[in-house]
Parts: sequence; structure tokens; C-alpha cells
Amino acid sequence: MKKVLAILLTAVVVFAMAACTDVKKTSELAVVTDVGQLMDGGFNQGTYEGVKTYAEANGKTYAYFQPANGADATDNDRIAAMRQAITNGAKVIVAPGFLQAAAMTAVAKESPDVKFVFVDGWALDSVGDGSGEILKNVTAIVYKEQESGYLAGYAAVKDGYTKLGGTFGGGGSNPACNRFAYGFVQGAKDAAAELGVDVQIKISFMYGSTFSASTELATQMGSWYNDGTEVIFSCGGSMVNSVIAAAKETANGKIIGVDTDQSGLSDRVITSAMKGLSASVQKVLGEYYDGKWDAALAGQASNLGAADDATGLPMATSRFTKFSQADYDAIYAKIKSGEVTPDANVEGCDTADFWANATAGSRVTVTDEQ
Repeated sequence: MKKVLAILLTAVVVFAMAACTDVKKTSELAVVTDVGQLMDGGFNQGTYEGVKTYAEANGKTYAYFQPANGADATDNDRIAAMRQAITNGAKVIVAPGFLQAAAMTAVAKESPDVKFVFVDGWALDSVGDGSGEILKNVTAIVYKEQESGYLAGYAAVKDGYTKLGGTFGGGGSNPACNRFAYGFVQGAKDAAAELGVDVQIKISFMYGSTFSASTELATQMGSWYNDGTEVIFSCGGSMVNSVIAAAKETANGKIIGVDTDQSGLSDRVITSAMKGLSASVQKVLGEYYDGKWDAALAGQASNLGAADDATGLPMATSRFTKFSQADYDAIYAKIKSGEVTPDANVEGCDTADFWANATAGSRVTVTDEQ
């Protein structure tokens, strides 16, 4: 356990250092981060890299702003960060994570000339409950995470893993993480049926509420690996550091990453359930600067998936031994065409009853580790 803690603390320090190096005094484009570190290997990092890539390619200034109080940031902390970005010259604020909704609503109303991109969000209205006027200076980017989750679960079982795990951010209240979880189980279920094998999956939202690494999460993941879990889907930003720490204490513990290609974080990462964060942010910024905001983006939510090449696995860096590029291409084509349509109805997926109903009659057993 001392070794686990040392690895975990080192990773946290590295990510914390990376998050303190890029704030500029004046910036036209601004990222306001969600909970967790900027370079979290997940949705904060993917969003920031999209803004950075677009800005550097098009001669725009950019910066990031992290709300005060870290994992305990409040709506007031997020509002303060957005206001600071505007004070520093921001014309467009890009903010990932569903927790940004209340702050973005407040600041968008008081700053109608500033444009807001709500990543992993939805179209916002002036009241905040869907009954008010749609805010035309806000656009949302949402993803069909159930598709990437499905591909990850399907590929893992096809690659020979039959004892899976998944730890998910948001404590059960994050729609994106819930879609990843439900898709993951659906993919594993279909692959198990095709191969005629029995699959066991452990699911937990217990330590994911803040999307952060923790000793408690590392301990839980270590116990799963010790009990025979072969691969764990780490779904939630910096949480992956806890899973990496636990995996390194085992001989063969494997990891599935999330949001971005996390293969570079550890040789234990066999693949990542990706969504096109960077590419989609660049797309929206390009449309804004092309004068298409009113026609294509204002008050809209773009729901992106395989049909838009916005979900999938990074096969070039995946470390599968049996699941081939041809296997991937075949199942991806079915999702892209709509022949396979992973369900996104995730209400209650952090409960044991949900998983029992979802896997009834299948060769998959889900254990809810709440």
C-alpha cells in the first residue's frame, strides 16, 4: 500500500504542476475547467487541447481558468472564473462538465455579447429549468458516450477478458459517465453472447463523485484486482491515477481509459473509450469564426456519435492481443450505420436493480459495488 500511495501522490503532483503554467493576462478564447486538474487525461484536457490547437493554428490568444476550491468548487467559484475570463478579454468561453450549467446560465445572461460552448452539456435557458427563453449565446456539445462504452466492453470481452470492472465519475449523477457505464455493459453482453462465455462485471460510483484520484479509490481498485478482476474501465478524469496505481501493484491488471487516448499514461491501458473532445471544440470554434453562430449553433445542442466520427476506440495505440482492426471496423460500421444502437436510457444505473434488469437473461452478471 505504501507503494500505491507513493505512485498516486507522484501522479497528483505532476498533474497539479501541469495545471499551473498557462494562464495569460489577455485571451480571446478561454477554457473554464470542471472539477479535477486541467491536464487530467480526460475531459478537461481534451477540451483544453481543442482550444489550444485551434488558437495556435489561427493566431488567437487563449488561456484556462480553474475555479477556486478544486473538487469542492461551488457555482459561485465557477461564476467568478467565467467573469475573470471575460475581464481578461474572452470572446468565447468553453467549459466542460454538467456542473457548469448554473454558472454558465448566470454569466451568459449578464454577458450577452460573449459566446459560451457547454461541453458535455445541453441548451440552456434563462430560468435554468427549461421553462425560460433559450440563451442564444450558448451552444452545447454532447456525445453518445454509450457508443464508446459499448465498443470498450465489446472489445474487452472479444479480447478474452471475462472479469471486468468499472469505476465511474459523478457519483451516479453524471449523465455522460452513466452513458459510458451502460454502454460498457451492453457491449460486454453482446460479445459474451457471440462467444458463448460468461462474464462478470463489478460496477461502482462510490469514489467518483469528485472525479479525482484518492487513496480510497486506489484501495478499492486494488481489492478488485486481487479478487480476480482482469481489466477496469476508469471513467472520470484524474480518477485514472488511482486505477493505474492499483494496477501496478498487480502482475497483469489492465485498464480501459476514457474521453481521450490514455495509452500514454501507462502500459497497463489496453484501450480508451474516446469521444472527439478536441476535434468537436475545434469544429465549433471554426463555425463561430466563420460567422455561422446564429445559423448553426445559437441555442443548439450538437449530439455527436459514431456517425460523426466523434466516438470510438484508438486502435492504433490499443494493446489488444485478439481483438483486431478488422473486428473493430466491423462492429464500428454497425454502430455508425445504426444496425447496432446502444441504449442511452441510464436513469437509475447506479443501483443494483438497474443492472439486474439490464442483464436479465444474458451471460453477464453485474455486481453493484456501492
